Amino acid sequence: MNLLMEISASGSSFPAGTVLTLTGVIGFIAAVGIGSLAWYNSKRPAGWEDAERPGFIPKMGDDSKPNK
Repeated sequence: MNLLMEISASGSSFPAGTVLTLTGVIGFIAAVGIGSLAWYNSKRPAGWEDAERPGFIPKMGDDSKPNK
């Protein structure tokens, strides 16, 4: 706790707006990436049942089980 108080009292080299913006951008990119992996590894939407998984998407779980 004392360390956090010392850091805030000494001032930061980054403005708060920059830190918040970077956090938002990095969080958005992470959310899109994780969501894309989850979507590709889920049951295929209508019309995509026979589509092949892209090579850069890792396989997760057992694909031989039917999705319910």
